[in-house]
Amino acid sequence: MKMAKKLVIAAVVLPLTLGTASAFAFGGKDHKKGSHGECGGGFSPKMMRKLDLTDAQKEQLKELREAGKTEMKANFKANFEARHAEMQAQHAKVQELVLADNFDQAAANELAKAMVDKQTERKVKMLEKQHQMLSILTPEQKAKFVELQKERADKCADKMQKRLADK
Repeated sequence: MKMAKKLVIAAVVLPLTLGTASAFAFGGKDHKKGSHGECGGGFSPKMMRKLDLTDAQKEQLKELREAGKTEMKANFKANFEARHAEMQAQHAKVQELVLADNFDQAAANELAKAMVDKQTERKVKMLEKQHQMLSILTPEQKAKFVELQKERADKCADKMQKRLADK
């Protein structure tokens, strides 16, 4: 009986211990703050709470987020094979360029332009989604949003200044 209790306790404690150790190794619960955190994009839940949204606005924003998530999943599933093949072809071109005996400036420019075009497409889509979300806000809420973003940018600049001074 004592042995069975020990085995049960070990079976419960061991995974918890290993899970905790891996969480600490990964940086704890705030591992996301390292790269973006407070200095990331402008649609943090914390900032949106400060805008005193109405229930209708909250519902509209929720619907937009859910529609975007559904659309993204559908696009990912539908275009996975084509996108994967395109990414492999792009990677092969990069490898060919950097492993060649002589560097081809024209090919590098062409490849870089294609990459920039893809990035531009993604950025335009992102800006369109942000516009849709911000169009839900009243003019007063938009003004407050801009003010909150400015405060956030100032805090981020101060943090960056401090990090640079520490190094």
